[in-house]
Amino acid sequence: MKKKVLALLTATAMTASLVGCGGSADTTNTAETNTENAEETEEAADAEESTEAEETETEGETEATASVGELSYTTLSLDDNKDLTATIKFLHHKTDREEDGTIANMIAEFNKEFPNITVETEAVTDYAEDSLLRLSTGDWGDVMFIPAVDKSDLATYFMPLDTLDNLSAELNFVDNWQFDGVCYGIPYMANAQGVLYNKKVFEDAGIDKLPTTPDEFVADLQLIKDNTEAIPLYTNYAAGWTMGAWDAYVGIVSNGDNTYANQKLVHTKEPFADPGDGTGAYNVYKILYDACANGLIEDDYTTTDWEGCKGMLNRGEIGTMVLGSWAYAQMQEAGDTPENVGYMPFPITVGGTQYVNAGGDYNYGINVNASDDNKLASLIFVKWMVEKSNWCYNEGGYTVVKNGQNPEMYEAFAGCEVLSDQPALAGEETFLNDMNAESELSINAGGNDKVQRIVEAGVTGSESFDDIMADWNQKWQDAQEELGIDAE
Repeated sequence: MKKKVLALLTATAMTASLVGCGGSADTTNTAETNTENAEETEEAADAEESTEAEETETEGETEATASVGELSYTTLSLDDNKDLTATIKFLHHKTDREEDGTIANMIAEFNKEFPNITVETEAVTDYAEDSLLRLSTGDWGDVMFIPAVDKSDLATYFMPLDTLDNLSAELNFVDNWQFDGVCYGIPYMANAQGVLYNKKVFEDAGIDKLPTTPDEFVADLQLIKDNTEAIPLYTNYAAGWTMGAWDAYVGIVSNGDNTYANQKLVHTKEPFADPGDGTGAYNVYKILYDACANGLIEDDYTTTDWEGCKGMLNRGEIGTMVLGSWAYAQMQEAGDTPENVGYMPFPITVGGTQYVNAGGDYNYGINVNASDDNKLASLIFVKWMVEKSNWCYNEGGYTVVKNGQNPEMYEAFAGCEVLSDQPALAGEETFLNDMNAESELSINAGGNDKVQRIVEAGVTGSESFDDIMADWNQKWQDAQEELGIDAE
């Protein structure tokens, strides 16, 4: 039963670092209502095991496909429907942007063009779990950021927005929430995976060249410890979800293969073995272990402070943090020296090249059960937010719109090859979800506990790094055997 529930929660390879966090609110922030508390259900996981459910999903998929074109993203013009009257609700996770007025300001700009579309908003702090609850009960509104549902269930909850071919001609990163060639989601922004750092700390430490290998990076952390008062690497252990950020470097960043994460990983017998050349998942996590073992992190990892660390990095009290590019804007805003906040490629080089994994953050989805007017109003709102709000750029996001402008923060990525993870192979769309649930490793799906284990072991010496990797390999192999997935 535990694994069934986990399967629902890890239904897609949506890493915590690819997906940007909200703000500091400890309770749900709303524009109109408060978040409801409930517990997760396992209906989606049970449905996967039922032949009847599969037939229903196929029928829903056919109906969704047929409706694409009647109302679609690429055929909708923002010059039309200026007199449309509707009230829609937007459920999201950006509590910080709800509190600071950013979202309200964007809606005010939207209403200058569409004055009769009222947009109510609700920001949810524990979005990953609460949004699934709201989705299962139908109590969420018209537009939401799609949570971790099975792709085969997309047509049950969300309106088809367009075909993958049509959307891909105009937007980047639209394949994450597609099923059988139909897209049900569009990212509000995209992220690239690298490392936050303080430029002045690096200068004071005597670092004049950004590291490109794990050994260089750990050596630079030691220079920061020896020559400055800054914490070399801030783990953000206590926040929990921040630990899952390390998973984002498994795949493209660590091996240069954009088919690995969603296609090959599930079939790899020992994904955590050491390739012996400073690459691969082994060396991603070893950076963290070595930093912890060598005292290159905060004094007490159990007391890290997510909100407090933003200002600390801005002020130069922290040297580096491993998080997606979505965090860059938050670090800049948190103090008086935004010019010192930098973002660099993750320090792994594959065959002489550094690779960057860029992909969509949370995706807008529209309620398939909304009224026709609300569907139209919602699609207008989504298209305006993607193309005219400038939200992606202002958040330091990698552009979603084809040929759009990227922020200056990506200048350090010049010379790197930027790739996006390719989707799972046909017929294997659920394999990664199934493997994550069976192994309980949750790679790129919020696997916080397993990465926290590395911190604990590194600091205390309770386990060697190789023992942890061997255990993970065994768990992966056991899951492959249990699920009947071929491994090599």
